[in-house]
Amino acid sequence: MANEGLTMERLIQAGAVLADEVGFEQVTVSELARRLDVKVASLYSRLKTSQDLKTGIALLALEELADRVAAALAGRAGKDALAASANVYRDYAREHPGRYAATQLRLDSKTAAASAGVRHAQMMRAILRGYELTEPDQTHAVRLLGSVFHGYVSLELGGGFSHSAPDTEETWSRILDALDALLRHWPAP
Repeated sequence: MANEGLTMERLIQAGAVLADEVGFEQVTVSELARRLDVKVASLYSRLKTSQDLKTGIALLALEELADRVAAALAGRAGKDALAASANVYRDYAREHPGRYAATQLRLDSKTAAASAGVRHAQMMRAILRGYELTEPDQTHAVRLLGSVFHGYVSLELGGGFSHSAPDTEETWSRILDALDALLRHWPAP
């Protein structure tokens, strides 16, 4: 790859591919330079640290995931919207495990506020409006859904459910049914 073509966008895209192949935690500027067959110094002229690369991958992944969730939510409400959103997270994690791990990277407050993470929260709140939740219950529900989606997906990707019946699809479906029932009958404080 010619050094002239090493734009930030190309480096982040290549880093995202690398993350999916070797795992997000294994992504470094040195490893990316090896993959691109360039000198490390060529990359450090565009990236200050491996953390800059990881932040770029996280921002890319959040954007990709938000775009997919938005497309899946179009015209849906209630349980259909809840399931569509949950399935996008799960499918994205299966398709892009390294990028999905990147979505969990802790960003500084300024970067987080400018990221697609804001869109994720807005879309989740839009789903919850269909359940007529108000604050602070809406915030509690956003946290619950995020925890369940991420927890299940992480355990599933790690092989945590691969040695037992029933099939994970059945469990996933039952979890979504249970979340829908809980949101419809949210407990009073």
